[in-house]
Amino acid sequence: MTGGGRESEGGEEEVRGARRIPGPRGAADDLDLASVPLPPLPPPGGNAPDEAVPEQAQPASASGDAPESDIGEPEPGPGPGPAAEAWPEAGAWPEPEPADGHPHPAAPEPEPADPAAEAWPEPDPEPEPADGTPEPPAPDPLVSSGPVVLPHQVLKALLGAWALSACSAEETAAVEDHLTGCAPCADEALRLRDAVGLLHTDGSLDLDPTLRTRVLDGCFGRRPARIPVPEWAAPYDAETARLDALLRDIGDSEWHAPVRLQWFEEERQVRRRTTVAGVIGHLMAVDGLLSAALGLDDPLDGGKAPLDPTERTETYWSATRRPPTRAVREPWRAQSHELIRTASFAGRNVAETSVSYGAFALPLQDAALDRAFECWVHGGDIADAVDYPYPAPSAAHLHRMIDLAARMLPAALAGRRSAGLAGPAKDLVAAGAPGRSLHLEIEGHGGGDWYIALDSPAAVGAPERAVAQVALDGVEFCRLVAGHISPVEAAAGQEGDREAIRDVLFAAASLSRL
Repeated sequence: MTGGGRESEGGEEEVRGARRIPGPRGAADDLDLASVPLPPLPPPGGNAPDEAVPEQAQPASASGDAPESDIGEPEPGPGPGPAAEAWPEAGAWPEPEPADGHPHPAAPEPEPADPAAEAWPEPDPEPEPADGTPEPPAPDPLVSSGPVVLPHQVLKALLGAWALSACSAEETAAVEDHLTGCAPCADEALRLRDAVGLLHTDGSLDLDPTLRTRVLDGCFGRRPARIPVPEWAAPYDAETARLDALLRDIGDSEWHAPVRLQWFEEERQVRRRTTVAGVIGHLMAVDGLLSAALGLDDPLDGGKAPLDPTERTETYWSATRRPPTRAVREPWRAQSHELIRTASFAGRNVAETSVSYGAFALPLQDAALDRAFECWVHGGDIADAVDYPYPAPSAAHLHRMIDLAARMLPAALAGRRSAGLAGPAKDLVAAGAPGRSLHLEIEGHGGGDWYIALDSPAAVGAPERAVAQVALDGVEFCRLVAGHISPVEAAAGQEGDREAIRDVLFAAASLSRL
């Protein structure tokens, strides 16, 4: 082997005709570009044929066997190699001899071709119409407006954004079209959309007050209780449970939060300050009246304790050596459970058992409704003190509370008349006969219509004897009965006898007590 990478002359004769490995390519600056013939240009408007692209000649070897003027000429040999047959070089084809023996005139030297023109040939000129009128421009291609087609996995990943309404219009259409045919994704979309509803901060996270009743109704519908709670005791059961749920949510320090109790006595409003624990002690003391009527233990020793609710409360508060704490919750809740359980096992006859309040008496079914009403009112007082939401009772229970107050109004009106706080009777009638009446219209939650006898508690209210009408919201009327608003402040729609309207509103406020 020589330093140029070729074998000796003798060895070259033996491998003549075989493809040879080209030597190193020379630098572009060493070439004499002027002596290199240029390829012919392709015809204008058409693509250059494949044969018009000449094969690049190999540069001379580094050993200097061929002069620079021989660059581009084929290497001599017995026959062309495969590459030479496929791609003939420019000038390799012999030009034919003319028939007359005269040589052809020399062809003009072609101009150098623009590389950009070779790469991008000019388009053929468009033919003009025969009449010379230019043709209108071609319309733009139509863009398809169909829904976006996305794979299942992509659509499943978009369900969260779709539930949050964060998808584009095309993605939303694609997802909703997919949900009509994919049951698993439709179920997942419903769950995500329900979960998004919980993210809104403007809604209350407190449970619906009717949830407990609906759950119990559903349970009892599937398997009725062996000994059900009497219907007349259901409001007391529900309100004690709601108040107990509030008490479970508050902290130890909030049991000492100040609570303002207020009620009406004669013509003025009375206020009393206590704590959350003091309110629960008050409820337990008055509930002892029902316990004594059913033969249960009275938390104040029923043999010596007074019957008046206010006196019982004062006795309980004064007997307590230290301010009551949250420890009062357990005995109060145990007492309410025992009342409901005993009333349920006692049967129907127990509903008419008389419960004495000192100045008056109520049957047990009305006394339980009265305790439910007071439990709701004082639960609202506690909720205001600890900044806790506390909605009104269910419509059915509120309606029964309003009915109890309306039935007590004639006796309260007669008592105020005896004390000189109401106008005299104008039309006395026999007991059970229709007398002069006031139409009490309660609107909204738990509403209805009641006719209040004005002249005698034994008379019967009748629509045909109505001389006045008062319209009040259901919750507003209960606040009036509880003594939380004065008769003057009550937003009442009034029509008819003004004296009768005033007497009934003040009689409603006089039903309140501690």
